[in-house]
Amino acid sequence: MALINAAQVEPRVGSPSHGSLPETIARRVGDQWRITGHKTYATGIPLLRWVAVLAVTDEPEPRLGSFLVPTSADGIRVEKTWNATGMRATNSDDLILDDVAIPLEDVLEIAPASEGLKRDERMGAWYFSLVPAIYDGAARGARDWLIDFTTSRAPASLGAPLSTVPRIQDGLGEIEVLLTVNRRLLRSIAEDFDSGRAFGADAAAVKHTVIANAITVTTLALELGGNPGISRDNPLERHHRDALSGKAHAPQNNLIRMMLAKAAFSRHAATHAVALDPVPVRSHQQPRLAVVGRS
Repeated sequence: MALINAAQVEPRVGSPSHGSLPETIARRVGDQWRITGHKTYATGIPLLRWVAVLAVTDEPEPRLGSFLVPTSADGIRVEKTWNATGMRATNSDDLILDDVAIPLEDVLEIAPASEGLKRDERMGAWYFSLVPAIYDGAARGARDWLIDFTTSRAPASLGAPLSTVPRIQDGLGEIEVLLTVNRRLLRSIAEDFDSGRAFGADAAAVKHTVIANAITVTTLALELGGNPGISRDNPLERHHRDALSGKAHAPQNNLIRMMLAKAAFSRHAATHAVALDPVPVRSHQQPRLAVVGRS
């Protein structure tokens, strides 16, 4: 089994989701591409066999594409820069490429750079499902710890497990609601993907909602768990830190909301741009009124 991940983000230009072209350059030399650049957040780099490096060619009319680079290639160097609060085990370090040579045919989705980065809707749905599923898993870990803790902890002043306290039950019930929503949303996108149904911007909305729910779940679990919840001897504080890391994934929530808002305005404009045939109105003859006198 060989693992592959994309390397798109750069120190100076950030994520391509903001519309900027990468500074990483692919030069055509004979029957090879030679790639030079600097990528950040190359998640899982110690385990990867391949990296899909987003780069711009140096041709007279530049093209943008993802170049398949083996991590064993000469000229690749990893800088240990990952020092995040959460998701520490991902090893999302920097990737330095110095004149790395690959065959000409080892490039994906190459197109004129003037068109910007185009993302396939189905591949986008895969990303928008996979990423929030990771943080939903962290939230479920927090829920499981909370249940174990509250069912096994019985303070002497209470004389019963913490799970019998109404406030604890109400909080856990709220957590269950959020996790149920997450499960249903993720499953719906997966089922649409498998059946070939279109989902448009729904996948991005699912990412937005599932990660927000995961953060809410771990925050609630911390509130209900009290001091033991923030102890590094227990996993809850790690689950919370991991869930918070979901906010960093591009596109950020403000971009997703702007995309959804623009789509809504576009639908509104398209609806009102359609000419409607006037509806004929039947004219009703006004009744004549007569004064009736007494005889």
